[in-house]
Amino acid sequence: MSISHAVWSVPESERELALASRPLLVLMHGRGSNEQDLASLVPLLPQEAVCVSLRAPLPLGDGFTWFPPAAPGLPDPRAAAEATDAVLAFLDSLPPTGQVGLLGFSQGGAMVTQLLRFAPERFAAGVVLSGFSLAGELPGDAVLASLRPPVFWGRDVADPVIAPDAIARTAAWLPVHSTAVVREYPGVGHSISREELDDVSEFLGASLL
Repeated sequence: MSISHAVWSVPESERELALASRPLLVLMHGRGSNEQDLASLVPLLPQEAVCVSLRAPLPLGDGFTWFPPAAPGLPDPRAAAEATDAVLAFLDSLPPTGQVGLLGFSQGGAMVTQLLRFAPERFAAGVVLSGFSLAGELPGDAVLASLRPPVFWGRDVADPVIAPDAIARTAAWLPVHSTAVVREYPGVGHSISREELDDVSEFLGASLL
């Protein structure tokens, strides 16, 4: 399993210098979408960051997914670990970078929490939009709980997609393992509002730049 496609905010000819001098923000889309989805948000995110929007490794219909179909909010831990390893391998292939932040929507938000748990010392901040944390304990959880990196969690309390058990699990897990900033956006459903993006941009400006 590997990351085969990515959309960058800077041209390839400028990428090595940009990565050496600016923070990197990794964007991960939701189930059934593709790398172009969150790339459209880049103009609304801090322009000081180099952004890369990744395509999930598994085909699903006309789009792609990080995990195979499973019970809502309960992906197969082995599949989740494989997807996480694929993103880490992609990051390992890059030239040296400054601070690295993570931003994901829905299933991509679950990937944010996974990456933080697998490599807690590698990431400066995370943004989870309409996403969740996975069940169970992971080897990096104790280190993550000691570091408590800033993590933004935005959602609608009436989100029709994310399972209530996954929401409850995340609400209990996040404050223990991060310095959590939790925001609710009534009426957004399973999507992202401009108000939420403004808050995300402010959060990233304070925690990543």
